[in-house]
Amino acid sequence: MRSPVAGIVSLILLLLVVIVGYSSIFTVSQTEQALVVRLGRPVDVVSEPGLNFKAPFIDTVISIDKRILDLENPSQEVIASDQKRLVVDAFARYRIKNPLRFYQSIGSIQAANIQLTTLLNAALRRVLGEVNFITVVRDERETLMTRIRDQLDREADQYGIQLVDVRIRRADLPEANSQAVYQRMQTERQREAAEFRAQGGQKAQEIRSKADREATVIIAEANSTAEQTRGAGDAERNRLFAEAYGRDPDFFAFYRSMSAYETGLRANDTRFLLRPDSEFFRFFANPSGHPPAAAAPKP
Repeated sequence: MRSPVAGIVSLILLLLVVIVGYSSIFTVSQTEQALVVRLGRPVDVVSEPGLNFKAPFIDTVISIDKRILDLENPSQEVIASDQKRLVVDAFARYRIKNPLRFYQSIGSIQAANIQLTTLLNAALRRVLGEVNFITVVRDERETLMTRIRDQLDREADQYGIQLVDVRIRRADLPEANSQAVYQRMQTERQREAAEFRAQGGQKAQEIRSKADREATVIIAEANSTAEQTRGAGDAERNRLFAEAYGRDPDFFAFYRSMSAYETGLRANDTRFLLRPDSEFFRFFANPSGHPPAAAAPKP
């Protein structure tokens, strides 16, 4: 029969085996790469995901991210070649391509971000300082970003870092300068608008004057034609009257009297201060227009 001491010893040995076995293995995920350090000295680099082995108790595993990392750079002022000040907002993306060199030179992501920020600012000043404002803002921004990335990649290679991309979000004048530029642009647009309005007003006045002149000419010509037509009509009327008067003076006198009656005897206005035997009323007493015969004296 086994003694209790032997069982305890076996249990302790099994526990030690488990501890040693557990400390001898490590796993690497798909988003990481591992650096095995033995007593402060790197001994192995593991880039493939999976289960791996190391010396128990004396080896340390340092996990290093192998994904593409973002570097946010605060806005800074850069002076272009034409001495214009620019506020540049840029960011970069990078990855750790050499874990051993990265560990030996920098050691952590936080330290790498600080170092890369310094290098990025220096590259921005160098590249953007060689071109003018228009080139940065409009003409060659893509080319400039490529140049900045290449320079930064060469400088970051000594830290085991590869620059994937560098982008400029915004490159613009400082706020005070922008307000001055906007004010100048607004003033220029207002001046052009006033000039256009003045030209339009002048053109409208010319068109209006021309139209008034043509209208005056047309009215004058129409009045002249109307007067000529009216004169011809009056002449023809007088001719017809004269002809009618020559043919039948009595009928002409009768017609003129009827016209006078029509004109003079209007509704609500028929008061005349005339003698009944006046010439005006001669057709009232006798349709023939002759005065009545005097009555014969009585014997």
